[in-house]
Amino acid sequence: MWYVYILQSVNFPDQQYTGSTSDLKQRLADHNAGKSTHTAKFTPWILLWYSAFPDKYRALEFETYLKSHSGRAFAKKRLLS
Repeated sequence: MWYVYILQSVNFPDQQYTGSTSDLKQRLADHNAGKSTHTAKFTPWILLWYSAFPDKYRALEFETYLKSHSGRAFAKKRLLS
């Protein structure tokens, strides 16, 4: 099982991060421990949304979509409201 997730910085609420992983709990812990260069300066993070996918490729496709302009608009309107 693979997961696509959206995080929000606690201290910088305008900062969000979208990613994918096979171990959601560990990945969130890694983000909060500063192990990701993209998210380290905005710790701590909270999980806003996630979805499970049956395989890695579908998860990566959806992650790519959510990182696009239309995907960010979709997430804001349908996933995070």
